[in-house]
Amino acid sequence: WHDCVPVNMSQLGFTFTRRLHHLHQQRSRVGLIGAPFAKGQPRPGVDRGPDLIRAAGLLNRLQEQGNEVKDYGNLTFEELEEDEPVGGVKHVRAVGGANQRLSEAVRAVKMDGRVSVMLGGDHSLAIGSIHGHAAAVGPLSVVWVDAHADVNTALTTPTGNLHGQPMSFLLHELRSKIPVLPNFSWMTPCVSAKDLVYIGLRDLDPGEHYIVRLLGAKVFSMTEVDRLGIGRVMEETCDHLCTRKKPVHLSYDVDAIDPAVTPATGTPVPGGLTYREGVYITEQLCQTGLLSGVDMVEVNPLRGPTEHAIQSTVNTAVDLLLGCFGRRREGNHPSDFLLPGP
Repeated sequence: WHDCVPVNMSQLGFTFTRRLHHLHQQRSRVGLIGAPFAKGQPRPGVDRGPDLIRAAGLLNRLQEQGNEVKDYGNLTFEELEEDEPVGGVKHVRAVGGANQRLSEAVRAVKMDGRVSVMLGGDHSLAIGSIHGHAAAVGPLSVVWVDAHADVNTALTTPTGNLHGQPMSFLLHELRSKIPVLPNFSWMTPCVSAKDLVYIGLRDLDPGEHYIVRLLGAKVFSMTEVDRLGIGRVMEETCDHLCTRKKPVHLSYDVDAIDPAVTPATGTPVPGGLTYREGVYITEQLCQTGLLSGVDMVEVNPLRGPTEHAIQSTVNTAVDLLLGCFGRRREGNHPSDFLLPGP
């Protein structure tokens, strides 16, 4: 104690307060886009997802976390009377047109200097969301959190539903496998397999198994999540992303979470991520400082057996988005209670 240099405690407290406040104020400028679109899959109701997520208080809660938020409203999509399958792929013209519209909207949000948040709608919308993001900022890393790989092509899809195919349109490595389709002439691949990370996979079609192995993308199936633990999974994921140093696009299908928590979705698969694991993924991606675009898709109130099931799904979707933008489960940051310095 005798050798210690005297310290002005009031000045130390003042400096500490300013630093905490500065850290707390490092929040995001967020741009919300609603995409009430359902033609990428056969079940009605998923187009109601954006309004339900908003009604659960997303905008206000993001603002309460210190984020500056602009809601760009819902996109409108053309209703097509003639949209026959092309080579077994369904609703090609509607999906292609909707994604072109979405790509332009996301690009505009990014040019406004905001983190884009696309509220779906079905997962075919990731085509336009990721394309528009890349058009604005250049090459991306993509984290795809989903029960499904969504990387079928026109040749491998067992259903013809385009919500099971978006990654095949986006990947450079699969360009030669994508046929010429109406309303898709605007689309060019914009993601490299080495920049793709899958988390939560547990239901792949036979063709997808082969494609995923061929691509060499980083994959954390639910088997890997169980074996390694979500902490290790996200440590490896974030190390991978930070090494690449590219803006990150998170595409989050609510069916990645176990249907005990999010039953109101079109293709639920048992054995998914817990609520805590799902939120932890978003919290860790937020801390990288690289998160630049987010999709939240496949909330379908008509698939929920009860009102509680619907609310559980919607509220979980909101919490996942809040985790992307600074929500802290451990409680308020000390700077929440301190006045800023001059």
